[in-house]
Amino acid sequence: MASASAPAIATDDARVAAPTAHMAWRARVVASTPVHGAPRPDAPVRGAISSTAAWNGGSVYLLVLGVAHDASGRRWLRVELPSRPNARAGWVVAARVAVSRMRWRVEVDRRTRRVFAYRDGRLIRSWPVVVGTHQTPTPAGLFAVYERVRQPPGSELGPWALHLTAHSNTLLNYGGGPGRVALHGRAGPLLNDPLGSASSHGCIRMDDKLIAWLAARLAPGTPVRVR
Repeated sequence: MASASAPAIATDDARVAAPTAHMAWRARVVASTPVHGAPRPDAPVRGAISSTAAWNGGSVYLLVLGVAHDASGRRWLRVELPSRPNARAGWVVAARVAVSRMRWRVEVDRRTRRVFAYRDGRLIRSWPVVVGTHQTPTPAGLFAVYERVRQPPGSELGPWALHLTAHSNTLLNYGGGPGRVALHGRAGPLLNDPLGSASSHGCIRMDDKLIAWLAARLAPGTPVRVR
């Protein structure tokens, strides 16, 4: 599979910052890490992030949303969390994660029902997709790839499902998970919904060749903005 990000760098590297149109940063959780409500050790703990992804057991990578230092000079990273509600974020100590740069990003336009793939800020390609219905809309916001999950042969989801940190705002559960939205392929009965339509439960469906192309480039932690 193609490399989607640079090797890990020092967490105190001055370049690490919130995502822009040209680059983003991801943090690999090295060990179970407490999540604080503010960038200081005495801030309330809002839970913990495991180092193992929920579905395929791989590493957990979180999109970096910001950087701060506490009174002692310790560096903290604000990261997007993979749990409900959407856009949930928290602060983790930078020393407990490994940081790497992301060169790819994706935008999903619900109005035109198209996906746009960018590398280093340059549009590489775009194509039509199926988005959520009016009753089960694809949620808007800045999300990230949480897991890349290869699908079994014959799956109606195609060869890959790229699970996002996004969750449905109308459905609590579907597809065997907690209403998690994904980019995935289409086969079987899903082929009855034409590309460019609003027909899904909230996921973004596309041709199998295109989801395979994305899966080779979008590592966990890659930003995905839905507008």
